[in-house]
Formats: sequence, structure tokens, C-alpha cells
Amino acid sequence: MMWYILIVGILLPQSFAHPGFFTSIGQMTDLIHTEKDLVTSLKDYIKAEEDKLEQIKKWAEKLDRLTSTATKDPEGFVGHPVNAFKLMKRLNTEWSELENLVLKDMSDGFISNLTIQRQYFPNDEDQVGAAKALLRLQDTYNLDTDTISKGNLPGVKHKSFLTVEDCFELGKVAYTEADYYHTELWMEQALRQLDDGEVSTIDKVSVLDYLSYAVYQQGDLDKALLLTKKLLELDPEHQRANGNLKYFEYIMAKEKDANKSASDDQSDQKTTLKKKGAAVDYLPERQKYEMLCRGEGIKMTPRRQKKLFCRYHDGNRNPKFILAPAKQEDEWDKPRIIRFHDIISDAEIEIVKDLAKPRLSRATVHDPETGKLTTAQYRVSKSAWLSGYENPVVSRINMRIQDLTGLDVSTAEELQVANYGVGGQYEPHFDFARKDEPDAFKELGTGNRIATWLFYMSDVSAGGATVFPEVGASVWPKKGTAVFWYNLFASGEGDYSTRHAACPVLVGNKWVSNKWLHERGQEFRRPCTLSELE
Repeated sequence: MMWYILIVGILLPQSFAHPGFFTSIGQMTDLIHTEKDLVTSLKDYIKAEEDKLEQIKKWAEKLDRLTSTATKDPEGFVGHPVNAFKLMKRLNTEWSELENLVLKDMSDGFISNLTIQRQYFPNDEDQVGAAKALLRLQDTYNLDTDTISKGNLPGVKHKSFLTVEDCFELGKVAYTEADYYHTELWMEQALRQLDDGEVSTIDKVSVLDYLSYAVYQQGDLDKALLLTKKLLELDPEHQRANGNLKYFEYIMAKEKDANKSASDDQSDQKTTLKKKGAAVDYLPERQKYEMLCRGEGIKMTPRRQKKLFCRYHDGNRNPKFILAPAKQEDEWDKPRIIRFHDIISDAEIEIVKDLAKPRLSRATVHDPETGKLTTAQYRVSKSAWLSGYENPVVSRINMRIQDLTGLDVSTAEELQVANYGVGGQYEPHFDFARKDEPDAFKELGTGNRIATWLFYMSDVSAGGATVFPEVGASVWPKKGTAVFWYNLFASGEGDYSTRHAACPVLVGNKWVSNKWLHERGQEFRRPCTLSELE
């Protein structure tokens, strides 16, 4: 008689969406201060409880001495009228006062403060988002779980470790996404730390439960069976494991019978399992993109490198830059990417950041189908838009861009300030609208994005490069610099080699601001050519 047992999945609670803290390191710093305030409040509560307990202890010691004396000669003790009076008073009044002291709740202040602060706490989405960021960093920068768990990351100032509970949580997050590849990696890390003797509230049975299922889902039936047997050695009555054991043995027996059969047709009908490894990716250039993020990109030939120069640029004899020309450096030739050094001061950067911080919100992208702005998992950051009229510094920055590029900024979009979160990134994308997105910037009425100007407003300890997968270029953040490139050829056709990405921030805090310049107003500043690709 044929039989089988279904493997029971492990259910986890779902999160509810809200604008995530995890998408902006700048806003996450506020949580540090919030937690510090709560710790101060907690210490006040502890001190109040200690003071209360000290009063009770003094009362107990006093009564212990008194009752010890009284019980030796009860009649003689209460024969003294003062002792008789004080006994009546203590039992009638003072014990009631002690009762009130014991029942007094010293936690009111702390609980009240906690309740107020809790409305600003991260929620499930933030926790899951931060966990996914670690998984993303793990893949992008080829980090093994042990390296991350021990906090051995480049450029770290404050080393931190992952506990068994932390590793288990990362594995569970991957599990809920049906990402069994990462589930296996992190459950194995949790198991190793338990085997090394780390004390934890998580037991091996729970870890093996997830691990065996994740391994099975990836097609490694032998290992899944081995892990299930190991689980049952620890907990012989585990219902799911007992069911899974029978199921695995049934599949293996079925495959063994199929292999013995001489018919290829019968062997082809054997139970097939998923191939082990990371999930199929929706991003075709993922491997090239991640290599560039790690600094393993295509190296420019010496012949091409000789054509890259550093120079002083006066903005085509612009009076503002004749005596103090801007410092230019060629980063790449095709597309031509130029870096401007010392082009924005620290003071200007702080003003721009201070203006942006209160209005930072989850960064959005243009939906090619609707033409509207929407959030996306491939863009993890928060952004704010600053107008030139609201602060003279923003206006001055806008004019600086116009003076140095020779392009009219009156038709450009407002200055967008972005702060990247945990593992913050923006996967490969185009800044300009393609032919299949005719309505992308229709509401602006200023044509397509002809060029991009990008300020780096912070140094980044590790990661965070701007990369161009089509050509193999990597541009690394450097505070006070800016990079500029044209998205369109002079003919108005899109330059598809400008497809670029913001690599995940591995360690540090990345602030940028960008100005997208549009076609309208550039007719005489950058005349059209007859060739489509010029």
C-alpha cells in the first residue's frame, strides 16, 4: 500500500508595513538616544525599588530585635504600659503603613516613559528589513556567516557579535521568505555556536527542526535524513521529525527502486527535488554588479587610462571660477564620468543634512506601468527634496552645478538628499526614461533627464560605491566630491551604458544628494547632433 507523510512547515508571525527605520542610518541614530533615555529611566526605577527595599529591610530588622526581646518574657514585656501602647499602635497602624509600602508600585514613571517612547520604536518590518540587509551584505561582499557573527567587518569602529538567538532569528527571516539557502547557512551557524558551548535560550532541537527542512527543500535528502535522526536523538517524541523521518525514508526507498529499474522512463519519473543553492535572481547582471561592489571589476587598459586626466576647470571662463577653478578628475571615458573635488564644503553639507533630516521618507522609484512613484525593495534608503528658494545654501549649490556643467538648472528637479539604511542600496537602474516609459516625467513637462550630478556628503567605511555594470566602472564615495555624467547623447537618445547602481553600505553611513537636469532649456547649451550615438 502506497503511503506518504507531508512535511509540516514552521509558521512565523507576519509583519505589518510602516515607513521603516532600517532604511536610513541617519534616523536610526535617533533610536540610540531614545534607548539611552530609557536606560536612564530604568536606572531611576531600579534605584526607587532599592530604596523601597532598604526601608522594608530596616523595618524588618527593627521588628526582629523587638520581637526577639518580647518573646523571651511576653507578660513582663506587655506589663510595661509603654510597650503595651506601642504594640497596639504597631499592629493597628504601622503594619498597615508597611503593607502600603510593600504594595507601592515604583514602576509608574518608567512604564509611563516606556509607553510614550514605544510609539516611536521600530516594528516587525524594521527588524525583518535589517535582517534581510545582513543577508544582502553577506551575498554582495562574499562574507561567510562566521565572519559576520564575529563582527570581523572592514572599517568597523564598534565591534559586535551575533548570539545564537541572533543567528536563529536571521535563519527564521530567510525561512519566511522561502530562502532555504540562507536558512541553512544561519541555522548551521547557530548550531556551531551551540556546539562550541554558548549558553542560549534556543535549543538544538529548534535549530535542527528548521535546518533539516531547509536542507530537504534544497534537494539534499541524505543530509536532511541525517539531521532529522540527530534531532530525534535529542527529542525522540518530536512529532514533526518522526513524520519527516518516515517521509524521507519513503522517498529514498522509492528512488532506490527507480534506479534499479532498467527503464529510463521509470527513472525519469522518480521524485525530483529542488537544486541546492541561492534562489533564481531577477537581476541579470547580479554577478557583475556585486563584483564591482567588491572592487573586483573590469580594469581599464593602460591605453585608455592614459586618456584620463586631472585638470582645473573654470566653467568655460565663468567669473566665479577663474581665480579659484574647480578640480576635475576623469573617472571613466565611455560614458564620460567626471569627479569634482572639494566642490561642497563641510558646512554646506551639514546645512543640507539638517534641512533634509526632518522630512526624510522612504525613497521611491518611477513605476514604468503607472508613471507614479512607489517604494521598491531594490532601493533601500530615505530621501528628501530641497528647493532652492527655501535656503540660500541650496540655491548656491544649484547655481554651482549650473556654472560648472553649463546646463540650465531652472528646469531641473529639486535637490534630492538621500541617506542609506542598513545595507542600503539602489540596484542597477537608469536615471533616464526609456522609450517604453513615455510618461515617466510627463507631469514635469521638462523632457527627459539629460544628466545626473551626484554629491557625496560622507565618507563610507566599507562598501557604498556607485557602479556601472555595463562598462565595469566603480566610483567610490569621498566626502566633499561630486560626480557628473550625461544620461542622454546629444541626439537625445538614451545612453544605455549609464545604467548604474548604489552598492550596499557594508559599514558606515552614506549621505548623498543629486540633481537631475532635464532637456528643456538646454537646446542652445547642448545642441543636438545628427548622429544618434553622439
